[in-house]
Amino acid sequence: MSSRVPAEIFPPGEFIRDEIEARGWTQTDLAEILGRPLKAVSEILSGKRAITPETAKGLGEAFGVDPQFWMNLESSYRLSQVKDGTGEVARRAKLYGVVPVKDMIRRQWIKNADDTAGLESEVLRFFAVDSLDALTSMSVAVSARKSTDSDETTPPQHAWYCRAKQIATTLQVSEYREEKFDQLIAELLRLTASEQEARRVPRVLGEFGIRFMVIEHLPKTRIDGAAFWLTPNSPVIALSIRLDRIDSFWFTLFHELAHVYYRHSLGVDNGIAGDEPSTSELPDPEKLANDFARDKLIPACEINSFIARVRPLYSRTRVNQFANRIKVHPGIIIGQLQRREEIRCSQGREMLVKIRDTVTQSATTDGWGHYPSYS
Repeated sequence: MSSRVPAEIFPPGEFIRDEIEARGWTQTDLAEILGRPLKAVSEILSGKRAITPETAKGLGEAFGVDPQFWMNLESSYRLSQVKDGTGEVARRAKLYGVVPVKDMIRRQWIKNADDTAGLESEVLRFFAVDSLDALTSMSVAVSARKSTDSDETTPPQHAWYCRAKQIATTLQVSEYREEKFDQLIAELLRLTASEQEARRVPRVLGEFGIRFMVIEHLPKTRIDGAAFWLTPNSPVIALSIRLDRIDSFWFTLFHELAHVYYRHSLGVDNGIAGDEPSTSELPDPEKLANDFARDKLIPACEINSFIARVRPLYSRTRVNQFANRIKVHPGIIIGQLQRREEIRCSQGREMLVKIRDTVTQSATTDGWGHYPSYS
């Protein structure tokens, strides 16, 4: 494409003058032919008034020229009258293409700014980088449970992870000791019988040295949870509770605990409860984490025995009886039966109680109207 710019572009009125002079017409004649006021025609000829599509059609009929010719002349002339841009639009477009600026402002992660430079400065401060190019080349060491088709980290997901890291650095917890991990799991399992007991999860994790928070997901991130390390001895778990149901909460929490236990630093999970691809499609660390969560919440021997005895009559009474015996919430059993495709996703939904409000009573929370400052 040529980048040459003409030295001067004349207004369409100059060409109209040539046409009416060639025909021996006056401005008044043209006004009468077009059915337009004389003043309007005079302003078009002088360039003070733009040619509209209706006028272009009239000129086309009057002079036997394609109306598009007059619209092209008008567009070229008007563009020539606009001063060259400063590059601000392109700069802002690049910024919006790299990060979810609007959502970050709405969540008060960054301050709004009147000018592009100020907005870019806010974005760079948030991500702790010195340029947008550095931002696009950043990588994150995190094991994330999300339902997307790509293993690549998207800009909104990257922002979510960075927010989690910001919050994590402000939390105070006990020393993490790997040898106490089994004790931690036992403590958490005692909380799974009742949805109200989930409010104790943040305190229990903190006592065992794991920083925990709940961060509302950003649009299109589809993140359920993530695990990462501030230091080799400082694990962090962040959940979005995007699916506000008890089975998803506990499965995702135990999934991320598996990443902590196995010290996974990077991995992507492309599945969520109720919308999970075949395990053959998941990277090995994610299969491992899924198996860990499934078997810790309900031992395989227990769920297999229950299925063998009850299939296909999974009544609410039988699920509740099984839940009472193994001391877990019946919603967790329903979730596992759905994942095993023993029941339809529409079955047992009344037992998949909401849990987000209970957890956020005690957890450090960012979202749903909570706008803490951690920057």
